[in-house]
Amino acid sequence: MLNSYKEFKDYLNNLEDKPTLLLHVCCAPCSSHTLKLLVPYFKITVYFSNDNIYPHGEFINRFNELKRFIVEANLDVDVVIDDYDYDRFLNAINGKENLGERSIRCYECYKMRLTRSVIYAKNNNLDYFTTSLSISPHKVTKWINEIGYNLEEEYGIKYLYSDFKKESGYQNSIQLSKEFSLYRQDYCGCLFSKKEKDDLK
Repeated sequence: MLNSYKEFKDYLNNLEDKPTLLLHVCCAPCSSHTLKLLVPYFKITVYFSNDNIYPHGEFINRFNELKRFIVEANLDVDVVIDDYDYDRFLNAINGKENLGERSIRCYECYKMRLTRSVIYAKNNNLDYFTTSLSISPHKVTKWINEIGYNLEEEYGIKYLYSDFKKESGYQNSIQLSKEFSLYRQDYCGCLFSKKEKDDLK
């Protein structure tokens, strides 16, 4: 189990061959730096599983922008989209809707998406799974890694420690977004985060 970004970087540099990795992503901007960092070390399947995104049109827009970035950045990765089920998200956060960002509502959302991811990784015999979520300063990285390691123990698929905001990762994602003219949304994805952002305007 890795517990720091330094351990993570040392681990990458000691990998043999190129193992397979399921990388859960939420949008093109957050995946941009993450993919650039990981592509040299892994054979990557990008997994777009985000039942939290509202409305459905936003879900489609983010996925299409992700595909465009991958093509224009000439990244050799596979891309898979999970089926969209907003009710699955509502069930996961039932009773926690109004707790705010970085609350237990978000914990349950991370868990829902990472669980979908590890199941896909297991069903397709991939070596590792992880997520680009930790690149955002608005996400609780400690929770993301806690959930990942718990799922590793439950499903037997190795979780790759993530804290992709390190080494100016978040700032690099902003620069890549400018370079590729990526659509950068102004809310996390769910209806509740959108309302919270709108209330602050």
